[in-house]
Amino acid sequence: MTHPSKIETRGTLVQEKDLSALTWLRVGGPAEWFFMPADEDDLAAFLAALDPEVPVFPMGVGSNLIVRDGGIRGVVIRLGRGFNGIEIDGNRVTAGVAALDAHVARKAADAGVDLTFLRTIPGAIGGAVRMNAGCYGSYVADVFVEAQAVTRAGKRVTLTADDLNFQYRQSDLPDGCVIISATFEGPTGEPAELVARMDAQLAKRDQTQPTKDRTAGSTFRNPAGFSSTGRTDDSHELKAWKVIENAGMRGATLGGAQMNTMHANFLTNTGDATAADLEGLGEEVRKKVYEHSGIELVWEIMRVGELAEK
Repeated sequence: MTHPSKIETRGTLVQEKDLSALTWLRVGGPAEWFFMPADEDDLAAFLAALDPEVPVFPMGVGSNLIVRDGGIRGVVIRLGRGFNGIEIDGNRVTAGVAALDAHVARKAADAGVDLTFLRTIPGAIGGAVRMNAGCYGSYVADVFVEAQAVTRAGKRVTLTADDLNFQYRQSDLPDGCVIISATFEGPTGEPAELVARMDAQLAKRDQTQPTKDRTAGSTFRNPAGFSSTGRTDDSHELKAWKVIENAGMRGATLGGAQMNTMHANFLTNTGDATAADLEGLGEEVRKKVYEHSGIELVWEIMRVGELAEK
């Protein structure tokens, strides 16, 4: 099997690629190797040729990710142009993995398909499938039909909901498997009504979440085991932000990291945070919440890579 440097590709393959600019939190070290395939064939050929001992990490738009300061060993694969198409056939919407969730929601709405819950979810379709993203009581699992993927061995496969075993904020995607597209089937709706609903959801989000700050969305899963419903009778007692606030950790800081003062479950880079600051503050929050309420918060943000050498 082949070392990355010996594989011919039509895409972009570089060494020591700085990943900090590619994550919403703007932290992290370099990728040992960074590959942006030209298309599906390029991706499949690369994975088939790559030494199976070399780890692979598929990366989306970095909206839900802390890359540690020591960077990522192996190959980081990022799918860009060529993987962001959106096709609609009746009530079925097939989106490339790099298509932004918001774009998919808008195009679906224009075609009278209700995938409105995706509109306020940061990131792209690949991450949405991997994390079973959801809000307002709706989840990817509710509308998921199938996904196309390339395995670590370079084989093309179709993944069903049974294969992915969707749970709250997680799925069972095999290591090194790269999703390239996903198909969803949503209910029918009037385009104007769907657009109005999304506008209302956006307005509510902007009133309650720090969308202008440098965050990665929700930091911890809700202990309740489900997302906010958006209804007025929504209970907050087992929301992550509520138990963090109850433990006195709203606004807590470590280095350049802060638990946001507007929404306590948003870990924020105030300007000069390192990945260690952010992850360290998150772990301190988990400790304080456990001491206060006996609740063990589970990270929603993915943390990957190596710690910086001391």
